[in-house]
Amino acid sequence: MIQVPKKVGGLPVLFVATVLIPTAVSAIYLSLRSDMYTSEARFVVQSSQKQQSTGIGALFKASGFSAASEEAFAANDYITSRDALRTLDRDGAVSRAYTRPDVFMLDRFNAFGWNDGKDKLFKYYEDMVSVKYDTASGITTLEVKAFNPADAKKLNQRLLDQAEALVNRMNERGREDLVSYANAELVEAKDQARKAAVSLSTFRNREGIVDPEKQAAVQLQMISKLQDELISTKTQLVQLRSLTPQNPQIPVLQTRVGELGKEIQIQLGQIAGDQRSLAASTVQFQRLQLESTLADRELAAAISSLQEARNEARRKRAYVERIVEPNLPDSHSDPKRVRGILNVFVVGLLFWGVLSMVLAGVREHSD
Repeated sequence: MIQVPKKVGGLPVLFVATVLIPTAVSAIYLSLRSDMYTSEARFVVQSSQKQQSTGIGALFKASGFSAASEEAFAANDYITSRDALRTLDRDGAVSRAYTRPDVFMLDRFNAFGWNDGKDKLFKYYEDMVSVKYDTASGITTLEVKAFNPADAKKLNQRLLDQAEALVNRMNERGREDLVSYANAELVEAKDQARKAAVSLSTFRNREGIVDPEKQAAVQLQMISKLQDELISTKTQLVQLRSLTPQNPQIPVLQTRVGELGKEIQIQLGQIAGDQRSLAASTVQFQRLQLESTLADRELAAAISSLQEARNEARRKRAYVERIVEPNLPDSHSDPKRVRGILNVFVVGLLFWGVLSMVLAGVREHSD
C-alpha cells in the first residue's frame, strides 16, 4: 500500500491542503489580476419649479432651485442603458478600454474571442458602471471602472455629457409640446373668430342692417313722431269739421291722416310682422353676434394661454449641475489583494480547524 505522509515539511498535510495551498493560489491569482481604477463624479439635476426642503435640497431651494426627480431618474436610468453604451462606444472607446492586451485575460472583456456580442458587452458594461441616487439630497454619484485611470475618467466624462444632453432634449421636447399645443389652440380660435366675423358681416350685407336692435329703436322713435303728428292732424281735422265744415283744408287734412296711417303701418311692418322684419332678423343677428363674441373671447383666452405657455416654457427648465467633476484616479480600487489573501487564509484556518475536529472524533470512535 502507498503510505500517505502525515506531514509535509513538518506541517500537517491537512493544514497544507486547506490553508497554505488555497492561500498561495489566491495570492498568485490576485497578483496576476490587473489593477482596476475608479473615476467618481457627482451631479444633481436642478429645476426652478419643484420644491425640496430637507438636507442639501434646502440649500438649492434657498438659491431658487430644487432637485428635479423625474429628470434625475431618467438620466440615471439612461446611464445604465443600452442606448448610453451604444452612444459611448460609437468610436470604440468602451471596447478599447476593456480589451487592452496588457490586461489580465480573466479580467479582460472577450479575452478568448468567444463572446463579442452586444449583449455580452452590455453585461460587462453594467459591472463597470455604477449609479447611486440619494433621494434626500437629489445627488447622483456616478462611478466608472477601467484598467487605466485616463480611460476611467474619459468614460465618466462622456457619460455625464450624454446625461446632460438627454436632460436638454427632454427640456426642449417639453417646451416644444407646451408651446405647440397653445399655438394649435390659437390657430383654431383665430379660425373660429374669422368664420364668426365673416358670417356676421355677410348677414349685415345681405339684410342691409348694421344692428337690428338699434335700427328698431330708431324706427320706433320715427313711428312715435308719426303717431304724434297723426294725433295732431286728427285733432285739427275735428276742430275744422266742427267749426267750419266747408273749410277747404278738410280734404287736405283727411288725405294727410290717411298717408300718416299708411306710413305708420309700413314702419310697424318693418319692425315686426313678416320674415324680413327687424324682429325676425334680430334672432339670427343675436345668434351670429353671440357666436362672434364667444369666438373673440376664446381668441383672447388662446392668446393669453400662448403667452402663459411661453412664460412657463422659459421657467420650466431642468439641467445637470456637476457638483464633483470626474476625477483622474491615482491609485487602484480593485483588486484588494491583501484583504483577499487574508480572507482566504482565515477561511482556510476555519475549514482546517473543523476538519481536524471531525477527523479526531472519527479516530476516537474507531479506537
